[in-house]
Amino acid sequence: MYVASEINHADKMDLKLLLISTLLGFICYSSAQQEGNECIKAIAKSCGECIQVGVKCGWCMDPGFLKQGEATSTRCDELESLRKRGCSSTKVENPQGSQRPLKNKAVTNRNKGAENLRAEDITQVQPQKITLSLRSGEPQSFNLKFKRAEDYPIDLYYLMDLSYSMKDDLENAKNLGTQLMLEMSKITSDFRIGFGSFVEKKLLNPCTGDQNCTSPFSYKNLLTLTRNGQEFNTLVGQQQIDGNLDSPEGGFDAIMQVAVCGEHIGWRNVTRLLVFSTDAGFHFAGDGKLGGIVLPNDGKCHLENNMYTVSHYYDHPSIAHLVQKLSDNNIQTIFAVTEEFQPVYMELKNLIPKSAVGILSANSSNVINLIIDAYNSLSSEVILENSKLPVGVTIMYQSRCKNGVTGEGEMGRKCSNISIGDEVSFTISITAKQCPKMGKPETIKIKPLGFNEEVEITLNFICECDCHKDGIENSDICHNGNGTYECGACRCNEGRIGRQCECSTNEVTSEDLDKSCRKDNGTDICSNNGDCVCGTCECKKRENPEERYSGMFCECDNFNCDRSNNKLCGGHGHCECRVCICDANWTGSACDCSLDTTTCLASNKQICNGRGTCECGTCRCTDPKFQGPSCEICPTCPGVCAEHKECVQCRAFGTGEKKDTCERDCSYFNLIKVKDRDKLPQPGQAFPLMHCKERDANDCWFYYTYAVNKTEKEVHVMETLDCPEGPDIIPIVAGVVAGIVLIGLALLLIWKLLMIIHDRREFAKFEKEKMNAKWDTGENPIYKSAVTTVVNPKYEGK
Repeated sequence: MYVASEINHADKMDLKLLLISTLLGFICYSSAQQEGNECIKAIAKSCGECIQVGVKCGWCMDPGFLKQGEATSTRCDELESLRKRGCSSTKVENPQGSQRPLKNKAVTNRNKGAENLRAEDITQVQPQKITLSLRSGEPQSFNLKFKRAEDYPIDLYYLMDLSYSMKDDLENAKNLGTQLMLEMSKITSDFRIGFGSFVEKKLLNPCTGDQNCTSPFSYKNLLTLTRNGQEFNTLVGQQQIDGNLDSPEGGFDAIMQVAVCGEHIGWRNVTRLLVFSTDAGFHFAGDGKLGGIVLPNDGKCHLENNMYTVSHYYDHPSIAHLVQKLSDNNIQTIFAVTEEFQPVYMELKNLIPKSAVGILSANSSNVINLIIDAYNSLSSEVILENSKLPVGVTIMYQSRCKNGVTGEGEMGRKCSNISIGDEVSFTISITAKQCPKMGKPETIKIKPLGFNEEVEITLNFICECDCHKDGIENSDICHNGNGTYECGACRCNEGRIGRQCECSTNEVTSEDLDKSCRKDNGTDICSNNGDCVCGTCECKKRENPEERYSGMFCECDNFNCDRSNNKLCGGHGHCECRVCICDANWTGSACDCSLDTTTCLASNKQICNGRGTCECGTCRCTDPKFQGPSCEICPTCPGVCAEHKECVQCRAFGTGEKKDTCERDCSYFNLIKVKDRDKLPQPGQAFPLMHCKERDANDCWFYYTYAVNKTEKEVHVMETLDCPEGPDIIPIVAGVVAGIVLIGLALLLIWKLLMIIHDRREFAKFEKEKMNAKWDTGENPIYKSAVTTVVNPKYEGK
């Protein structure tokens, strides 16, 4: 019972998971379908509403476009869908965005030592003004060029902390003017320098009697920007250090006044540098409460006789407020601080764009090198920023920097390592997601941080179609003037509805009007597929926007037609009122029968090799012996077995002439092995069959059948070979050996006989030649016999 219960529980869990997966799949599918056509989903009542839905949407202004039962909102659809539904391209409203440069002065190519140009005549940013016409969802892109001009004018304002701890630093600053002018002349021929000082808000005088110092002050503008470096030295030499009650200084008050008091400082529209020199931290918004100051800084200029006069009235500015004012006035800040406070100002640098931090020596002796290095660092980087964007407008940046380096997103706003004379470019894309409420033009600005130049962009929003201009107010077409006839449809006045504005909103439902929405006096209103509005059926919309009800009583639809291969109308037509309307060269209830006969052409250019007819793109062979796509195969014709013998042999047994090329040459049929001949297919199948018996090189027989089942070629083969039985090997070997011996003896006898005959012939030839000899036969006088007779003297003859 326990095991059975476990299994049953597991089955239930699997079923639940299956149901959940199916439901999720359905939800995802429905969601995808709905997202697929945002145009219909929007239910746009006018052309203007339609084109604001998205760039894919168009409005058909053909008066006869709508079918019975279709609402006015169905005029808004995707462009391709409108074309398929029969709306001519000339009748589709689909306005496109555009762009037009108004001021496009090229960037300046200027070398140091060339003719003098006024700062306003030097161009580092191109274009300067441009107008964009934006349609919802359609981005408009343009290129912005930036080029660092050589010998570009520079204004530098030196803001110094004169608290008592900066006494040594003040001594070294007395010669700063002429030295800095000399060094900066290597960068630009047009350089100006100014000087200001700060300590703290004046609340109490911390100086004691024996200290040579003055009471604290918030900010003094001591020298407006000038080209006279000696004047800078003289003025700095006249300054005295001042006292302070706490370590943080009131430098933020001074920075704010330097940024917003341009006329007093003498800023030009050139590169603006602010050097902030201190050996202490800083007060910021909220610290003024310690002295009873609660009013927030107003960010305005309050200099009288070059003194900040309301430091006791306004609190210190916040960092964000300071960032905004520095950016608005194109000021790049260099923090020259002691090593002790370097980490603090590094954090501040991260919050202030286009700023740098340098470490001062104990007595500021390295300040000139610090300024030069910081300037080179700041000027080698360009960062684009834009003004506040209108609601519904987005902007994207893509940079193309030096040495082919590119960036996107936030990195697309900037380029680094830019030298003088280098040119970089940015692609800026602006997209409107919606039209502003009033539809009026908006202006935004884009500029490189720290530079005075900018691009002014005027945004015009396409909120109405062109045909809207030709609208006829109070048109008779719209039921006695109850609406404006525009773009092929009525835009009803307030309180009126219906395709021709024929009903008041107070008369929408009544029994008399419902009667005209019942087909054949039935009980179903609008075939249960729509709503009766003003006595006319307005068909419901499906979850899938591609599926629609239509007809006077919403009795038709475009999704309940026959299907083929799981496609509506076989993918070769469209559904109208539940009947497939086939494309050209297709027929059948599901448009699945092709009228194209090219698929039936054989290699001899005949249709079905002249042995059949082409039906729905497929050969129907009239001769039952023939099969195949072009009636070219005859499985029962003579020669079929011999044709396929080698391929069957190599695939079934790995032998034969094609065993080395089997995979390449013999993969055109399906091979099925059977154990014996009884298992081979027998005559009487639904398709012709050929039985084959072939012999291999070893006198072994193999049996197979060859058939063509529709378009598939099948070979059934018996998996074992049928070879003849062999004799006893020993008698065979003995017989072979005996035969070899007999043959050897016979050959030996024949050779002996031939030698005897040859010798006799040679001897007879010799005798004959001897008889015929003619030379003298007397004894040779020099001849001595080989026999010597010796007589023993002792021999007595006994």
